[in-house]
This record gives sequence, C-alpha cells and structure tokens, in this order.
Amino acid sequence: MKAISTNNAPAAIGPYSQAIEANGFIYASGQLPINPATGAFPEGGIKEQTRQSLLNAQAILKEAGSDLNKVVKTTVLLADIADFAAMNEVYASFFEAPYPARSAFAVRDLPKGALVEIEMIAVK
Repeated sequence: MKAISTNNAPAAIGPYSQAIEANGFIYASGQLPINPATGAFPEGGIKEQTRQSLLNAQAILKEAGSDLNKVVKTTVLLADIADFAAMNEVYASFFEAPYPARSAFAVRDLPKGALVEIEMIAVK
C-alpha cells in the first residue's frame, strides 16, 4: 500500500490518508468541498460545493497517476436528498461514458456542515 498526498486538495484532518494506492487501484477518501487554497467552502450552494469536492478528488487522482476517466465507483453523501438533481447536474459534467458505478445517500450531517462529500475508487 502507498499513501497518496497532494497540496492541491485539502489535507486530511484526522487519522486517514487523502488516498491509498493498492493493487492497481486508487481509493480516494471522501472529499469535502474545501478549497485547498483558502480552507473554506466555495460561496453558493450544492452546485458549487459539488464542483469543489470533485476538483479535490480529481487533484488526488492526478497525484496518483490516474484521472476521472479511470474512476470505477463513486459514493456521494448529501446532507439533503433534495439536492440530488442539482448535484447530479454538476457531477455529470465531470464524467463521460462509460460512467462509474455510483451510490448516493442522504446522511444526517457531514463534517464542517458541508452539503456534499464524494469518495472515489479508480484504476491506476
């Protein structure tokens, strides 16, 4: 196993890695919509937060030698399932067919009051 880390995504804020590479796969931890340059959420709502979460994951995959075209599975956590359509609109702009498998869940709360968190599994 190899830990992956980049300054182009928020640093891990606990006992976990931004991502782990193992057996040709990249397992990226859930990405909150924190702008790594400012440490803050982007202004706006779910669309802006979804975009930032995806940009963070994209930066981690790039550091690992992978990219969004190699993502096989994502998990999207939403603070409010009513945000699903707006999240999906932004999400769709980041991926091309064949689209990765995906799970999406509404959860009670996300760290720091985020509206969305996205994790990914990709091949190297």
